[in-house]
Amino acid sequence: METLQLLFQGFAVSLDPMNLLWAAVGVTIGTAIGVLPGIGPSLTVALLLPVTSALEPTAAFIMFGGIFYGAMYGGSTTSILLNTPGESGAIVTAIDGHAMARKGRGAQALATAAIGSFVAGTIATLAMTFVAPAMVSFALLFGPAEYFGLMVLAFVTVTAVLGTNLALGMASLMLGLTLGLVGIDNQTGAARLTFGIPELLDGIDVVIVAVGLFAIGEALYQASRYRYEKEEIYALKGSLWMSREDWRRSWKPWLRGTIIGYPIGSLPAGGSEIPTFLSYVVEKRLAKNPEEFGHGAIEAVAGPEAANNASAAGVLTPLLALGLPTSATAAIMLAAFQQYGLQPGPLLFENDPQLVWGMIASLYIGNVFLLLLNLPMAGVWVKLLLVPKPWLYGGILAFATLGAYSLNNNIVDLVLLWIIGIGGFGMRLLNVPVAPCIVGLILGPMAEQHFRRALAISQGDLSVFYNPMTHPLAVSLLALAAAFLLVPLVLRLRRA
Repeated sequence: METLQLLFQGFAVSLDPMNLLWAAVGVTIGTAIGVLPGIGPSLTVALLLPVTSALEPTAAFIMFGGIFYGAMYGGSTTSILLNTPGESGAIVTAIDGHAMARKGRGAQALATAAIGSFVAGTIATLAMTFVAPAMVSFALLFGPAEYFGLMVLAFVTVTAVLGTNLALGMASLMLGLTLGLVGIDNQTGAARLTFGIPELLDGIDVVIVAVGLFAIGEALYQASRYRYEKEEIYALKGSLWMSREDWRRSWKPWLRGTIIGYPIGSLPAGGSEIPTFLSYVVEKRLAKNPEEFGHGAIEAVAGPEAANNASAAGVLTPLLALGLPTSATAAIMLAAFQQYGLQPGPLLFENDPQLVWGMIASLYIGNVFLLLLNLPMAGVWVKLLLVPKPWLYGGILAFATLGAYSLNNNIVDLVLLWIIGIGGFGMRLLNVPVAPCIVGLILGPMAEQHFRRALAISQGDLSVFYNPMTHPLAVSLLALAAAFLLVPLVLRLRRA
């Protein structure tokens, strides 16, 4: 009952005219960047961090939530009409969605993707409304040792999951942890890794690193892969609405995709790729005509798109309740919280309920906005693909540079931005995941602080981290982190 009261208060916040405006701006930007291949929500949120630093936090996170949800919607447009996924979660949609477009049924594919996204997004947001407070109640049991265990779990899961090579992921994490050490040690007052530069005494701004890695690095990488080739876009033909048969074949995949997407999205190893592939396999197994799959089966669009959007709510649940990022976009949103001096978790729900519940309520409203944007305006979004790519990438680089300089009007920030940006470009070329670097930078100092505090309370007794009798939660979290590291290695060795 208390949860519903808080949700109604959140609606009062999100229905404020200015917050409604920011929600509309967020979903519009999100849909646009979802349509553009290579420009994902993580890059966009990173790019907007300097611009939104003066914005009221509730309005900023309402917009960021809208961008995240909108990108999940928009990614299906290019998958269906261009056979180029705008987002990684839309890869599966391209298989049958583009086949439908080649048969002149692109409009129906876009319609089932949009309606399925609305259904899944709404149900998954409803699940988040009740699951997140339950996670918060669990997290209230945490002390310094438990928080240290949780942050080690975050380090390991993000490193092991967001990349194809564990060693490269660990290298990225170590880079982030090293950057987090720069500045004055809060306990001893000693300067660390400042190299005599006064501007580094306060540490490296998280926004500079996020914009450098995700905006500068990603824009340089996408520009380096650009080829002057004309891409064939399939025009929308015939009726723009689903037939009764399309509805009959789509509603069950929407629900099944939601059931698959939300829980997997909330897991550290989840994301949007696994549930969309799993949904495709489930729909093919349950289909009366499995031979249609790969040749334009509408179920193969409805189910994965629902799973894709449900996973977005799943990603936000552990981020808000525990401060645990399970995707690159969640890592950037963690940086956004850091920008405002906020830490997701139980204290955020207690100290800033207006922000948390206003953001959650805005996701319901954003889903409605997205349905209204995507159904009648699919043809308009496709025209974004006509924007010359050199203009797009050049604009991103200029906007990122100006935004970073406006933070502190400091030339050192610009130098750092481009050093980190070129480093991020190199990481993308070498297939090194960049999200662990951001997580290490943000959570590293906190993990150090909780580690020291736990040792101070136990008077230097290290058993606080491995004694299951006195600290079962801390031991369980550290054991889970060890399992994430060791199980893939053991499986790889067995296969070898």
